[in-house]
Order: sequence, then C-alpha cells, then structure tokens
Amino acid sequence: MPHPARPPEPHQEPPPVLAVVGATAAGKSEVALGLAERLGGEVVNTDAMQLYRGMDIGTAKLAPAERRGVRHHLLDVLDVTETASVATFQREARAVVADLRARGVVPVLVGGSALYTRAVVDTLEFPGTDPVVRARLEAELDDVGPAVLHARLAGLDPVAAAGIEPGNGRRTVRALEVVEITGRPFSASMPEPTYVEPATLQLGVEADRAVLDARIAARVDAMYDAGLLAEVERLLAAGLAEGRTASRAIGYREAAAHLAGELTEAEARERTVVATRRFVRRQDAWFRKDPRVVWVRDLDEALVEVVSRHAVLRSRARR
Repeated sequence: MPHPARPPEPHQEPPPVLAVVGATAAGKSEVALGLAERLGGEVVNTDAMQLYRGMDIGTAKLAPAERRGVRHHLLDVLDVTETASVATFQREARAVVADLRARGVVPVLVGGSALYTRAVVDTLEFPGTDPVVRARLEAELDDVGPAVLHARLAGLDPVAAAGIEPGNGRRTVRALEVVEITGRPFSASMPEPTYVEPATLQLGVEADRAVLDARIAARVDAMYDAGLLAEVERLLAAGLAEGRTASRAIGYREAAAHLAGELTEAEARERTVVATRRFVRRQDAWFRKDPRVVWVRDLDEALVEVVSRHAVLRSRARR
C-alpha cells in the first residue's frame, strides 16, 4: 500500500517532481506506480490519449484495480468529441502538481506524450489561437489532406516540420496557425528546456528495440483479445469519428477502419503494430534529445537515481 504523505514541515523543502518518460511498451506505468508506492506519491497522467473517457484498452490505461491504491490524476477528463489542448492541460496539470507538493506528496508524472510532459515541467508558454485562422486551415486540411499542409510547413519552418509526422494534420494545422498569427516559426515557441521547478528529475525507461518490437506485437494481440473492437464500437456511437484528437489515436483508427469494412481484422492488427513501432521510434528520438533525462531499465534503477539525486526522499524510500 502507498505510504501516507505528510505535509512538509515548516521551512522544509517540498518534494521534487518526478517524470517517468519513454517509448510505448517500455514499462513506464510499472516504474511510475512503483515509485509512487515507495515514495508516498501520486501519479499524474501525461499521456494525451489517456485523458479520454472510454479509451481504455487501446491506450493500455491501468484499470482502477491495477493501480494498487495509488491515486491517479488527469485520467478520463475528456469526452472523445473534445479536442485535447496542451495549453489547457498545462494549467490543470501544474495545479495538480502544486497541490501535491504543498501537501508533501511526490508528484510522479508518467506518459509517452513528450510535449505534454514538457508543458508541465518546463518554462514553456503556448501562443494563443485565432478561431478564424484555425477554421480556415482546418477546412483546407479537409480539402487537400495533411501531406500538402505538412509540405507547406516544411518550407516555412523545417525544424517544426521535422518533429511532426506528415500524417498528423492536427499538429500541422496548429504549427501553421502559430506561424501565421505570430509571424515567427512555430519552433521558436519551443525554447531551450528549463525546468519550472529545479527539483525535477526525468527518468527515461528504456528497453532494447527487439524487446520493444515483440512487446508491441503482443500488446496489440492482447488488446484485440480484451475487446478493443467492442470498445471502439461504443466510442464510435459516442462520436469518436467526429473527435479531431481522439479519432487519430493509433489502434483506434485502424480498428474503426476494420469495423467500416475497409480492412480485415488481420490487416488492422498489422497496421496497428507497424504504426506503433514507427511512433516508438519518434518517441525515443524526442526523449533522447533531452540531455536531462536519466535512463533506467527498471524500478530498482529508478529508485537508486531518485534517492541519490534527491536526498529529501531518502527517508521515504524503502528498499
């Protein structure tokens, strides 16, 4: 069971912020859960797709019974018809982190969405939005498709384009919107990484590529066996196809294509495996670019790093 957290003593430094990052299927959830148990912490989700209610099987979201009594925050906060906003998430997640630290509770962030993690831990400000510009770009996206807009972005801001998958129309539209309303490259809004709270430690969970590839294939099979198609049917009835963010989730779009008769189940499974492996490569490249990430392979290594780097946690850690 998690150890009860006590409010910080007067003049005692609040606990540090821990962020568990890394690729899909690397084992982040287990490491984060173990850290929270050992250190009297609570888990804060930073996975964009786990924000959605009902998107459980396809996002590998831990069921309540699997959370071992550890409180989790920012899961199941959006309907699938809503568009996820990293700026809104930043405000909500930072408020959760501040509240936990004020109560002497260790925040353990976990997720594979690199931008969402950076939004919480780094001094990162997001440009505003212009509804007219956004609507025009989204209409153009519907007309010509994401590849055309991505090519335009590559001409305007090659740095931003290199970090966005050509098929990700939503992120491409956002980058083009920022370029248009600010007159500056979208990449200029991503400053050199600086922690909001200096007492922050990012732990990257790594695994060999062959291991990850095998885990991904097994995970996709397990998701289908656990009822992914039925989950997607329910979400489609709830408006999944109209959701600009949720509908693009890997696994869900392929399952929806199968249900629409566009793919066989075997094809949907295989395409999910291939898309996930490609996504994993991009995740790993993104996190590897951040020299502050300390790479570990399991909970034991993570605990050693936490204890050695943050003496304030020594009394909480039980080896």
